[in-house]
Amino acid sequence: MKIDLTDTTSSKINAGVIQARRASGTPAVGMVLTLVIVTDEGNAYDALKAAGDASREHPSRILAVIKRPGRSPRDRAKSRLDAEIRVGSDAGTGETVMLRLHGELANHAESVVLPLLLPDAPVVVWWPEDAPGNPAEHPLGKLAQRRITDAAAAEDPVAALRVRADTYSPGDTDLAWTRITPWRSMLAAALDQKHSAVTAAIVEGEPYNPSTELLGMWLADRLEVPVERRVSDGPGLTAVRLSTADGEICLDRADGALAELAMPGQPDRHVALKRRDTAELIAEELRRLDPDDIYRETVRVGVKRLTGHDHPAGDGPEVAAGQAPEVADTAPAARKTTARKTAASGNSRTGKSK
Repeated sequence: MKIDLTDTTSSKINAGVIQARRASGTPAVGMVLTLVIVTDEGNAYDALKAAGDASREHPSRILAVIKRPGRSPRDRAKSRLDAEIRVGSDAGTGETVMLRLHGELANHAESVVLPLLLPDAPVVVWWPEDAPGNPAEHPLGKLAQRRITDAAAAEDPVAALRVRADTYSPGDTDLAWTRITPWRSMLAAALDQKHSAVTAAIVEGEPYNPSTELLGMWLADRLEVPVERRVSDGPGLTAVRLSTADGEICLDRADGALAELAMPGQPDRHVALKRRDTAELIAEELRRLDPDDIYRETVRVGVKRLTGHDHPAGDGPEVAAGQAPEVADTAPAARKTTARKTAASGNSRTGKSK
């Protein structure tokens, strides 16, 4: 069911949601969180589709905040709130409210969103593009327990990672990090089988790919070995090679779907490692709303090594995106650690299903 409201208020929108819920025969509220999407008209369709698919696993009230401040002074001076309410089959398993904020109201989105949040339920804010420099200090970010950005959508993804490192607050995460969860799981499992100390690593991926950079940072931080970044034709992240005393462990995904895992003394085998769509990434992030300490350490320590300086990240020398030097040239010698300890410390969030 759909209800369109023009020049409305938050209280009228709440009343409209209740009306739509009763008309669709679902008066009970079974939603577990509020997902706020801050986007524009151009990206709203894809973002809402991804959120709707994710809501089948996490029934949510989805609030899409679309700012339309206007171009002329006259347009900016006139404030208006339009809303479109979707309940039932049009909104996945939850409720969707599209909020179009016109004029000066676009600068005060939090005043519109706050009355529409589900009571006593977590709040997640997602910026598919154009994320603020400091999500935790953004007026909408202050309402949320979890704040999701995507460095891959930035003009300079590596620079975006530096900003994320400099402004990190508990609850921040990035879809560039979420994309490498299966890679971290697979590598941790491989190291758990092969009890040999890793002495060096190579990470291959497309230029300007933040997930490739993050995986290299994670390996450098967890294994304390030099990590070389190599550029490939993609798609995305394509290969990881770990040098050990017994030989090379290689996880190679050339086609973006099926990977080949090669380990010393074992036959090569194929593993499913497909590139996941946005709905799967959002669903994964909604499974856990607590701070991601591994992401924090990876992005902070990794960016420090990438730039060669402490925070703020922007004080370091400029490094071209996708053309970073060896991520861990300044790392100490490889520590003698068992693969099982590496897997436990570096893969604490891989309890999530992929």
